[in-house]
Amino acid sequence: MKVGLLKSGSDASRRQTSGASRRTALGLLLGAPLLSACTVGQFSNSFGSSEGAAPAGPPQQPAVAGNGHVKVGLILPLSASGNAGVAAQSMKNAGEMALAEFQNPNIQLLIKDDGGNAQGAQQGAQQALDEGAEILLGPLFAASVPSTAQVARGKGVSCIAFSTDSSIAGRGVYLLSFLPESDVNRIVEYSASIGKKSFAAMLPDNAYGNVVELAFKQAVARKGGRIVAFEKYGSDRATPARNVAQALGQADALLIADDGESVVATADALTAAGANLRNIQLLGTGLWDNPRIFASASLQGGLYAAPDPSGFRAFAGRYRTRYGSEPVRTATLTYDAVALVAALARQGGQRYSADVLTNPSGFAGIDGLFRFKPDGTNERGLAVMRVASGGGVGVGVAVVNEQCTRRGRVDARTARPDVGAGRSIGGTSPRIREPDRHVDGH
Repeated sequence: MKVGLLKSGSDASRRQTSGASRRTALGLLLGAPLLSACTVGQFSNSFGSSEGAAPAGPPQQPAVAGNGHVKVGLILPLSASGNAGVAAQSMKNAGEMALAEFQNPNIQLLIKDDGGNAQGAQQGAQQALDEGAEILLGPLFAASVPSTAQVARGKGVSCIAFSTDSSIAGRGVYLLSFLPESDVNRIVEYSASIGKKSFAAMLPDNAYGNVVELAFKQAVARKGGRIVAFEKYGSDRATPARNVAQALGQADALLIADDGESVVATADALTAAGANLRNIQLLGTGLWDNPRIFASASLQGGLYAAPDPSGFRAFAGRYRTRYGSEPVRTATLTYDAVALVAALARQGGQRYSADVLTNPSGFAGIDGLFRFKPDGTNERGLAVMRVASGGGVGVGVAVVNEQCTRRGRVDARTARPDVGAGRSIGGTSPRIREPDRHVDGH
């Protein structure tokens, strides 16, 4: 299941992706209201909560997976209504799959259903801690993280949450998620590296757009660029589109950061306002990894930042073999979280301390390299993809900043120190075996 080395260096061409979409990730991780008309995994990208949606189903009883000595709490909205509950089940499956794919993992997952609300998350966290959990994985929704973190801090226990709302990170909460800030930083840096200096942007007028706006303005300033047009839109795109269209003659790159359907609608509005999108480099975030984007003639050739897709393709194939269905895009987060804590369980002492979790060398997971920062957010190795009719085509290898070295990295995909590591996390080798490939024929 080799994803490929993540380099702190130059960009190179990559093979075509299968089009596995990340459009589902942000809305779900941010705790967005569910859209009843959407298919499984498609969510809004606004910050929010699952509360206020359709009533949740009956709570699922606590469950245990694995029989190791190190106890780990896993908190997910398993009984939440609609797509959230479906996604939570897929993420639970992925966590159990991580256990099954490794020989003798010394952990026991204490699986708790939070019902998609903060009170349920707090109760689940308290139960897991009372049962001896040394670390908590989850919850999923941003609104549920603070209550979970409160009880975890009382026991001196860290929490690896799956939310994308960076405002809730820190003080023992680490976000293992796809942060929009990382997407924006990567695509602006790549654009500057190919000579783009003047930028325009059209963003949604919501919390996601606010996060992207701040990251975009900071990234452009760091690269010495300038912003010649900037607009936000709500239900009406026509006026912002006219304003941006009038200024595009001064720009050489245009960022449209939203999910697939909204990006297509924004591109259509710009075209109706007189913009020739073929004369400018279009830019996007990981939400562009969407069939609607790939099918749009206006967006062909656009660039977006996303994890190297090869890791997810391999993971999804094994998941289908095991469960007979497709995983949600966020399922890799649970897989990587379980694999990581299994790797670190081989260490004694403070195996889940802040010093261990924030090792600057990082960890290699399904979606490539990631590392937790001291403020609880994360950095990921992101590739640059080009929109084509058959899916995203890699044009830039996955990179992180220059401070990330291979020294000491633990491979969370195989729960072992990465090949060539000069030392392992915390200075002692976990000495974890290769995954048991016999369990699913891979």
